[in-house]
Amino acid sequence: MATLAAPTDPEADPRVKAVFDDIRATRRTDFINNLWRMLAADPALLEGTWAEVKQVMAAPSTLDPLTKELIYMAVSVANGCSYCVHSHTAAARAKGMTPAQHAEFMAIVGLAAKTNQIATALQVPVDAAFEAG
Repeated sequence: MATLAAPTDPEADPRVKAVFDDIRATRRTDFINNLWRMLAADPALLEGTWAEVKQVMAAPSTLDPLTKELIYMAVSVANGCSYCVHSHTAAARAKGMTPAQHAEFMAIVGLAAKTNQIATALQVPVDAAFEAG
């Protein structure tokens, strides 16, 4: 259950409409997901969040779009955000993630979770070779 009611007519606010129109154009879809609809309750937060998402996730960069989605998925798993796990898994599939890649992703996430917990429990000191500088 949401902690806040989504606006009933979010696009009545011209700031929200402008962001939603940009989402539609950038993503080449008419679909505006629930995250954006909820953020429409705070147009400034909506604008800032979309600008950052657009810059990091949609703009060409040194990482390819599928790799970005896989990273987003892993962080979402680590943070326990079910919404983002679902959303970015769907986005990764749309960007070409195969079932075999998803299985490998899950194996890596599981292994990282295990070894992170072991290293934390043992309080393993960081090797000097891994330190920056």
